[in-house]
Amino acid sequence: MESSEGTRVKKIRIGTRGSALALWQANHIKDRLKELHGVEAELVRIRTSGDRFQTASVAQIGAEMGTKGVFIKELEDALLADTVDLAVHSMKDVPTETPAGLAFPALTKREDPRDCLISRDGHTLRGLPSGALIGTSSLRRQAQLRHYRADLEVVDLRGNVDTRVKKVAAGEFDAIILATAGVTRLGACDKITEIIPPEVMLPAVGQGALGIETREDDQETSALVAALNDAETNACVTAERALLHELEGGCQVPLGAWARLQNGGLKIEACLLSPDGKEYLRGEEAGDASDAERIGKRLGKVLREGGAERILRLAGRSAG
Repeated sequence: MESSEGTRVKKIRIGTRGSALALWQANHIKDRLKELHGVEAELVRIRTSGDRFQTASVAQIGAEMGTKGVFIKELEDALLADTVDLAVHSMKDVPTETPAGLAFPALTKREDPRDCLISRDGHTLRGLPSGALIGTSSLRRQAQLRHYRADLEVVDLRGNVDTRVKKVAAGEFDAIILATAGVTRLGACDKITEIIPPEVMLPAVGQGALGIETREDDQETSALVAALNDAETNACVTAERALLHELEGGCQVPLGAWARLQNGGLKIEACLLSPDGKEYLRGEEAGDASDAERIGKRLGKVLREGGAERILRLAGRSAG
């Protein structure tokens, strides 16, 4: 990627989905690489399985395609084919198994990982009237909603952030639930009615964090990317992903988890639910941040001992 005189002659190719949020994320990494290293980069838009089936739920897409990671598989294929040099992912979309030959040299500083409510009439989640229609594509959010407010009507809602917000304004839904990070990155904070507290709804594993994936044999790109890594984010997401791996779950398991640094150590909370929200299991673990993976695995074992296997079977998955 450099001439014999040491001058860069080739732009870094950044693989990205074409949604407004994905493009914001890719441009953010492009700008950071320019700022830190003076590196020029170009975006390569790639259409993924998740993009091609806009009306189906994520779970349905995964079942039809026979794969996890419906929003990243084609990006990883492009990396392995050397048609892009790096890919930018929302870590909540990334399966716990990374394909051979690929790696994540950096997780950038995490945005607020919590979920938020956008309601038509300004009601909070607690204040929504019985029977209110709530839209979200996430089984995790749906299950936690049903556990907290069984009197609400919860339905699937897919599409980009702008499309979903417009559906609320048009009266198609009384409220929707989205990731605070995505709404913030798109400059739509003024639309947020309430950031939902973790006591009510724990976020998805990796939510709010961006991961940069490269080929292991591309040492130059990997070294450039590594400078963007945020150690705190990496430790917290490592703990969450270790928990998810222990439960052998994917992005559509009704599992909420949030790890953060607290009182000089790392604390992780998690909850696992049946899709109807009636079965509910919650736990937490803490320890030194340098031991993040073991802490996550330990919480996974605690949840399994508490009945995770039964709940995962209700969700159509198995924990072992």
